[in-house]
Amino acid sequence: MAETIYDVAIIGAGPAGYTAAIRGAEYGLKVALIEKQERLGGTCLLVGCIPTKALLFNAELWDYLKNAPEYGIDAIGTPALNWTAVMKRKNVIVAKHVKGLEFLMRKHKIATIRGAAQFTGPAKDGIHTLDISGAGESGGTGEKTQLKARNVILATGSSAKMLPGLEADDRILTNIEILSLTEAPKSLIVIGAGAVGVEFGSIFRSFGSEVTILEFLPRLVPLEDEDISKELARVFRKRGIDANTGARVEKVEKTETGVRVTYTDANGKSQVKEAEKVLVAVGRSPRTDTVSIERTKIELDRGFVKVDEAMQTAEPGVFAIGDIVAGFPQLAHSGSMAGMVAVARIAGRPYRPMRRDRIPNCTFTEPQIGSVGLTEAQAKEKGHEVKIGKFPFAGNSKATIVDSHDGFVKIVSDAKYGEILGVHIIGPQATEMISEAVVAMDLEGTVDELMFTVHAHPTLAEAMLDAYGAVEGMAINA
Repeated sequence: MAETIYDVAIIGAGPAGYTAAIRGAEYGLKVALIEKQERLGGTCLLVGCIPTKALLFNAELWDYLKNAPEYGIDAIGTPALNWTAVMKRKNVIVAKHVKGLEFLMRKHKIATIRGAAQFTGPAKDGIHTLDISGAGESGGTGEKTQLKARNVILATGSSAKMLPGLEADDRILTNIEILSLTEAPKSLIVIGAGAVGVEFGSIFRSFGSEVTILEFLPRLVPLEDEDISKELARVFRKRGIDANTGARVEKVEKTETGVRVTYTDANGKSQVKEAEKVLVAVGRSPRTDTVSIERTKIELDRGFVKVDEAMQTAEPGVFAIGDIVAGFPQLAHSGSMAGMVAVARIAGRPYRPMRRDRIPNCTFTEPQIGSVGLTEAQAKEKGHEVKIGKFPFAGNSKATIVDSHDGFVKIVSDAKYGEILGVHIIGPQATEMISEAVVAMDLEGTVDELMFTVHAHPTLAEAMLDAYGAVEGMAINA
């Protein structure tokens, strides 16, 4: 590897890292992207967002096919699930987009360095030096070497947390192992009811698994608005998912045929549940212990990196983006935008700092969940006098057409000025619809204005219009 001083070296090639690399190259910066894994894409592409949503699509089709006669589709016999084909399609999708990233790196002349990077200390004369182990450009291998850059962006991502005393294997699973199962389990216990837990619980229930969810906190998806949690719990019960909140897991043991989980329920009683597999989905830890941060002035908060509004750390010329950043959600789209902010700052281009309350949350269960901004409880805690608009998908004609009536759109607004404080959706295509709310809030649209925005008919998005109207008690279809 020839001696080169890069404008920016990015450690980690997940969505945050590769987005920063591409945008940096578009700004005319000389960029190096360092990744220790064999393939680009990080957790999101390889063992996270993309493969799970591929499975979700299969699960959705499977749910429709099981009821094919209702949609006028006869003579197809009894549908049979080909798990090998399901997993093959998932893998093909991932491989396609890995190749796409490799092409984009070549297109933008970004140097891809395979290896693990570590700081050697603070910058000298404005130049940072990184030790690279097992490095080689464009996928090659080589001995330990060094890389120099005027700026460094940390985008090292996160890893699934594991319960104390447990190790992942073929029965005790994290998001990685569950994506490599050779068949859908007959029964699955999910520990944790955040986005990862409820998504996999929803997917495998569609594929016929008996699913039990154990959540320590008082409700499912505890970061969402309380009404969303209640509706998801209701729909999960209807789907036959055994969701238990206020459940403290005491012990996880292997049996001859699977696993046994002992937990204390919300009433303080000890319960035992057995299943073929258990998925541990209790959160993710930032990967900040592999790059020798202690050799820098970077400040940490419980392992997360502290940054300013431009994503810059306390070490001059070093930025942090993605799952490792303190105070931001561990979401691919949050990390990607953080990457664009950081490289804009490095390139001296205009940028807008990210707002935590403008980052949408998306949970790909059935029904889907999309939300942005303050929950009703948070808005009241901040002193707002709130007005709520709520419109059920049962009143939406497109929801009838696609046979998905569960859920609603909920608008949290300021009573005095009509400002939209938060939007919370559970129902069909909620993860697509939430983008409208983000734009409306970013442009400071008020309830009065949004009540007069024309929405196409018949669409699911019309539910947004009715929800705006519902704030003033004037929903048309309710």
